[in-house]
Amino acid sequence: MAKRRRKPKAQPDHSGLVEGKYEISTGTAELISDDYTPDGWVLEINGMESSHVVIGRPRELDFEYMRWLAAVVEAHVEVSLDPAKLRITHLGGGACSLARYFADVYPQSRNTVVELDSKLADYVREWFDLPKAPTVKIRVGEARAVTETFAPASRDVIIRDVFAGYVTPTPLTTLEFTQIAAESLSEKGLYIINCGDNRDLAGARAEAAAIAQVFPHTAAAADAAMFKGRRRGNVILAGSFAPLPMAGEDATAQITKRLLGGGVPAQYKDDAWVRDFARGSSPRRDGEDSVDLAALDQALRQGQ
Repeated sequence: MAKRRRKPKAQPDHSGLVEGKYEISTGTAELISDDYTPDGWVLEINGMESSHVVIGRPRELDFEYMRWLAAVVEAHVEVSLDPAKLRITHLGGGACSLARYFADVYPQSRNTVVELDSKLADYVREWFDLPKAPTVKIRVGEARAVTETFAPASRDVIIRDVFAGYVTPTPLTTLEFTQIAAESLSEKGLYIINCGDNRDLAGARAEAAAIAQVFPHTAAAADAAMFKGRRRGNVILAGSFAPLPMAGEDATAQITKRLLGGGVPAQYKDDAWVRDFARGSSPRRDGEDSVDLAALDQALRQGQ
């Protein structure tokens, strides 16, 4: 993501937070005031924009891909899950933007955030207005290792938004990991991921192939330029054992209307599209070394 331009604030910030760099377990976190948004803050991890938070306004999601992801999750919850008993697991913490969001949208939900960096987790609790556990609980650990401990059918939604630099670690992208996540979902649960990719979309196709092999129902969301391979960016992919909105259904129209809002209009794609998108691609497998993460990370940084 591009660095934000800076300009004088139109209104003062009342959060009491202090800009600066902070040492964390895995490097450096930088807290930056968002000069366009009163009480808005950007969290950078090792030089990369990781999260955006507006103190006191958890439903303001600044990152487009988070709004797309939220639209798909909420449509699925409305049809298939009980908001009063919702168990959401967030693989990848950052500033816990989505956990704050869903805790506000679904006040009775239980959000577990899995964050690798213990010091960052401490800072996020200190800096931002997170609901207390069990509404939002931060569990420190490596995402795959933690996921492997989940009991069967113990989660309703699993959101994977884990990055090292600009890429997701390979062990979290394989067919085997997708199967592990699926086993921990309830009967109508949803597995949804943020896939960062470059213009060839090879990573997104491989991940779509994995999700399509594990789940009978799939969906995707991204902006048109990303789907056409014109730029690098984010693709949201989802899988479920329960039906997801298909082309022509009212629920699809509602998602589409929501995705068209914001600065970067996005498109919703149904199961047939995802399977066609994945055709000819093979899921990544545990033990394979076919992905050069360093090269992919560099390409994404350069916008290739």
